[in-house]
Amino acid sequence: MKNTFGNHITLTLFGESHGKAVGAVLDGLPAGVKFDEALMEQMMKKRSARGDISSSRHEKDIPEIISGIKNGYTCGTPVAFLIPNENVHSADYADIQMKPRPSHADYAAYMKYGDYGDYEGAGHFSGRLTAPLCAAGALCMAMLNEKGIHIGTHIASLHGIEDRPFDESCLDTDIELLNTKLFPVLDDNAQTAMQAAIREARDNQDSLGGILDTAVIGLKAGIGEPWFDSVESMIAHAMFSIPALKGIEFGSGFDFAKMKGSEANDPFAYENTKVITLSNHNGGLNGGLSNGMPLRFRTVIKPTPSIAKRQKTVDLKEQVNTEIEIHGRHDPAIIHRAAAVVDALTAFVLCDFLIGRYGETVMTEDHA
Repeated sequence: MKNTFGNHITLTLFGESHGKAVGAVLDGLPAGVKFDEALMEQMMKKRSARGDISSSRHEKDIPEIISGIKNGYTCGTPVAFLIPNENVHSADYADIQMKPRPSHADYAAYMKYGDYGDYEGAGHFSGRLTAPLCAAGALCMAMLNEKGIHIGTHIASLHGIEDRPFDESCLDTDIELLNTKLFPVLDDNAQTAMQAAIREARDNQDSLGGILDTAVIGLKAGIGEPWFDSVESMIAHAMFSIPALKGIEFGSGFDFAKMKGSEANDPFAYENTKVITLSNHNGGLNGGLSNGMPLRFRTVIKPTPSIAKRQKTVDLKEQVNTEIEIHGRHDPAIIHRAAAVVDALTAFVLCDFLIGRYGETVMTEDHA
């Protein structure tokens, strides 16, 4: 099992859903990154369960910083975060070890780890581990904000209900708006409709999924690598660590299949002395590198697999077909909580690229 990701900075994840704690270690950040406590609190709050549209497992989720930060700034040494698990109901999972839940990791994990695996609350496979991802990502986002790079993600659609798209002419305003909202949409009417649909799914013992749309502004041209460590490769690698995320596309993505080259190409032009493209079908990326335009990608979040409806499964001990009713506290939709995790992991990947390009001087020099 490999729980460390990154090249120039690394992120190591540890813990289980019902263990004593979950946590992360962020290693390689330069000294002098300001710790933005308000930003971390906001990101943790956006990821947290709240109200009647999320799981009733409510955790405080206040990261304890064990090392690496002093007097409000990174020291240049590993930053360790620890988040206690204080609200667990392990008895809810007594029946599932030998009866895997459909579309969960239960069966695959049992085949890998056998009786030694921790299945309570999905153990190490749980979305609970996205909490320390957000804590680490908040520190990376603080570094990006100081460099004028800003990230925002909204729910583009949920079960056919659509938010208004990003306004390409004022992405900075839209991103600023999203960073103040706990339910990440741009249109309040979409929020009302989406939340009503989530409640209806909950009442029907079901769940919903949807599509997230992410924008990054302020990223200069030439960041990234060709081939295997392209910006697309590394972002996709990070995104698929989110348990419910099942697909990603950059720019126009799969719509390229409907286009001609004359429609899909992004013509270059000068705007004052800056090179821009007149469209952004490629999502701000060419050849695995940033081209100076907004970085754009979309991800799909599947419906939460833990639903209260009776479902078909197998009994691994008796080796027979059977059915299962899932008890416990689960989200009727996870997409509104996942948006903060997408932002956090995007911030980590971009910090990794920036440090790879500029080294420790990334915080002290203006790299034009």
